[in-house]
Amino acid sequence: MTVKMENNVTIETQIRTVSGIDESLKPKTEEARTVGPISYLFMWIGDGVNLGNMTLGASLVVAGAATLNIFQTFAAAIIAIGIISVIFALNDRLGYRTGIPYVVQLRMSFGVKGSIISSLLRGVPAIVWYGFQSWIGGTALNEIAKIITGGTFDSIVICFVALQLLQIVLSLYGFHAIKWVESLASIIIMLALVYVFGVLLTSHSAVIAERWVHAKGTWGLPFFAFIMMFLGNYAAIFLSAADYSRELKAGISDAKRGLLYFSPILIAYGLTLTIGVMLASATGISNPVKAFAIVVDNPYITVFVSAFIVLGAIAVNMVANIIPPTYVITLLTKMKYKPAVTVTGLLALCSFPWVLVQDSSAKGLGMFILIYSAFLGPIVSILLIEYYILRKQKVNVEDLYKEEGPFAGYNPSALVALLIGAGAAFIKVELAWIVGFVVAGIVYILLMKFAFKDSKFKKGTIFEGK
Repeated sequence: MTVKMENNVTIETQIRTVSGIDESLKPKTEEARTVGPISYLFMWIGDGVNLGNMTLGASLVVAGAATLNIFQTFAAAIIAIGIISVIFALNDRLGYRTGIPYVVQLRMSFGVKGSIISSLLRGVPAIVWYGFQSWIGGTALNEIAKIITGGTFDSIVICFVALQLLQIVLSLYGFHAIKWVESLASIIIMLALVYVFGVLLTSHSAVIAERWVHAKGTWGLPFFAFIMMFLGNYAAIFLSAADYSRELKAGISDAKRGLLYFSPILIAYGLTLTIGVMLASATGISNPVKAFAIVVDNPYITVFVSAFIVLGAIAVNMVANIIPPTYVITLLTKMKYKPAVTVTGLLALCSFPWVLVQDSSAKGLGMFILIYSAFLGPIVSILLIEYYILRKQKVNVEDLYKEEGPFAGYNPSALVALLIGAGAAFIKVELAWIVGFVVAGIVYILLMKFAFKDSKFKKGTIFEGK
């Protein structure tokens, strides 16, 4: 198989001869990449407009008042989105240039066996989010069913299962399904959000102004904690950036790819977050679905808004929560792609997502994000340092696919740095992502240079022979 890089350098590999690797995990050739810039942009808009992000916005409202005012909220959002976009563009480069997925990229730093641990740390949160989004979508689907049937049908569980089965079927078609689902969903969802924004602005502006716009707020720890929640919410996604960039058509510069992340995330996340805060301020309810029912007291409009919620759940799952854990299952179990994506959907059914959508659990959702991002910050730091500093962007892709090659086993430096970084993050969980990111990066460089003198993982790095 031949994989071309964006600078027209060709990497010759013999990956087709490697046994036990499913076709979905092999490098994507230029010819196999079907996602253009516009579809890619719509994909990230579709990912950003979802009820999870609204719930995070709603978590700002505590005891009837926002912990951050409107200016502080948007300042935190812009800072976080800027950081997200930079890290996305940096971490997507290896996948974009070589076509390899995230689970294979991990082998570069953690080794073949060590990557099992780090890939599970990405896959498990994605499955939980998959179930969370599906339960939100199932709740909205149930609202539609109640209106259509005049109240004779009322079962969130049945709707949840039906929606999950639909997503499993769609996901069997991989990125081909994602491309058209996201383009359609993002347009419809944005129109629905603009309408809801207008309703809130015209009918509830006074209470929103009192509880959020003119709130005293703070520039202290809650402000930085909210930035960390932003980063934590995207930590799993930009960590597996290679899973997305390998599908993007060749010839797009690093700077343009950065804009393909910044622009849609700013638009989608900004609007969704705003509506989440406004809904919670207007109603005092953290669950966006229930808040919608109060704000939009019209059965026909409720059906429309609920349909947008269902589409939003499907859209975000198709991008962020299905493909990455599927690749993890494919790699660990040697399953083919379609059985693995089915198992992913079934696991999401068993993730108890209803616990995360209770009125009392909006802050719990934020804490869940901060906790798992304590592990994801260190991983992305290690990957970036490995690729840009230690290996100077030079990686032999063929070696990454050899079970007994130079990346066999596990890299003790990476695993120790991960544990130390995560441990440091838990000292101040509100700042978990950035603390874990910085500490793990420093520790990894020091360990690679001074510890484990005979480690084969130093080969090809600036510390080879040291």
